[in-house]
Amino acid sequence: MTAIQGARERARREVTAAIKEEARRRLAAEGAAKLSLRAVARELGMASSALYRYFPSRDELLTALIIDAYDAMGEAAERALAGGSGSPGRADAARRWRGVCLAVRGWALTHPHEFALVHGTPVPGYAAPQDTVGPGARVPLALLAVVRDAHRDGALGEPGGGPLPEGARAGVAEVAEEYAPELPPAAMAALVAAWAQLVGLVAFEVYGQLTGVVAEEEREAFFAHAAGRLAEGVGLEGAAGRTGA
Repeated sequence: MTAIQGARERARREVTAAIKEEARRRLAAEGAAKLSLRAVARELGMASSALYRYFPSRDELLTALIIDAYDAMGEAAERALAGGSGSPGRADAARRWRGVCLAVRGWALTHPHEFALVHGTPVPGYAAPQDTVGPGARVPLALLAVVRDAHRDGALGEPGGGPLPEGARAGVAEVAEEYAPELPPAAMAALVAAWAQLVGLVAFEVYGQLTGVVAEEEREAFFAHAAGRLAEGVGLEGAAGRTGA
C-alpha cells in the first residue's frame, strides 16, 4: 500500500467512524425508526451525496450500527468469560455464568440505546441481513462455552423444567448438533431459554421497569441472584444467592 493509499484509507475510517458516532447520537435522541442519512449528513456538514459513498442507504448504516453493538456486547461477555476461573465444579461454572451475565448487564446499562437497537422494538421496514448473525451469536456462545466446559468436567447437572416437549425435540436437537453435539438436547433447550430470559432481565432494567420494585442500589445483587437462578435452570448448581465472582 502506498502512502497516498494509506492516507485515504485512514481518512475513510475516520469519516466512517464520525458518521456512525453521529448516527448513535441520533438514535439516542430520536430512536432508530427516525434515523435519516440526510439528517446525519447535515449534522456533520456533509453533502448527502458524499455520505452515500460510505453508506448507500439507511439500512446499511443501521446494519453497521447493529453489528457494532452486537460486537461490543459480545466482547464484554467474552472478556468476562476469559477472566473467570476454569477449574472444574458446578459452583465455579455458576460463577463464570454469572460473570458473563453481569458483563452483558453492565454493557447494556452503559449503552442503553445500542442495547435497544438490537434487543428493542424492531425498526419498521428494516430486515437484518445475514451479516448480523455472527456478531449476534457472541453472547449466547459465551454462555454456551460455560455450559460445555461444565459438561466436559462432569459438572453439568440435569436442567430444570422437566422433560423436553416432543414437539420441540427435533429443532433443539438440530441446534445442539450444530453448536454443541456433545450436549443433550434438553441442556441446549434450557440454554436457549436462559439466554432469552437474560435479555428480558436486562431489558427490564434498561427500560426502567424495576423502578418502584427494586431499589437502585440493590439492583446488581438482584440481577446476580436472578442470573444464578438461570444458571441453576441449565444445570449449573450453586449459583443462586451468591454475588461474588
